[in-house]
Amino acid sequence: MSVLPLVFTSGWASGINAYAVVLLFGVFGATGLTDEVPESLQRTDVLVAAGVLFLCEAVADKIPYVDSIWDSVHTVIRPIAGAVVGALLAGQNGSLPELAAGAVGGSTALLSHFVKAGTRMAVNTTPEPFSNVALSLAEDLGVAAIVTFALFHPVAAASIAGVLLIGGLVILVFLAQRIRRFLRRRSLRREERQLADAEARARARPPSGDGSEHF
Repeated sequence: MSVLPLVFTSGWASGINAYAVVLLFGVFGATGLTDEVPESLQRTDVLVAAGVLFLCEAVADKIPYVDSIWDSVHTVIRPIAGAVVGALLAGQNGSLPELAAGAVGGSTALLSHFVKAGTRMAVNTTPEPFSNVALSLAEDLGVAAIVTFALFHPVAAASIAGVLLIGGLVILVFLAQRIRRFLRRRSLRREERQLADAEARARARPPSGDGSEHF
């Protein structure tokens, strides 16, 4: 069970930024700073792919509404990444079955993903874009700090991740009403666009007739 705190922390971090977790673990392992990282995460192709995707997320995550679309796409990706990283860490350590580690990492990643996505929906209800940038930077720095801390102090890092996860879920409950309003407005905007497109097509359609002339 000694690897369980690291699996839990990596799952929490994967729900926020899975590519940063893979990139950090891979770099730390490749540079020899830790022996806890499996070889598969240290491969050059994995590091390159994680780095490119991390840069894409770093940009998308700071643009209002684009961040929510990005989060929707990653509702499946982040839990899977958390499960895979957890299973690999358990396989490397040998103290926790890979299946159980995958379940812990995946479920924790799913919960933290919901917190992140829900918080972003609430932030997108504000008219200014600066809160998105500030929140995204805080998430990136938080993930980097806790993942780094977890490699050397896994139990303490897991405790911090647990507190952040519970606190995020509590905040998400309070933000639920704002999120519902956001979703309702987005649905109305989609309906308005569809109606406008239908009216534009109707105006562009030539008038129908039988071609006869009346005198």
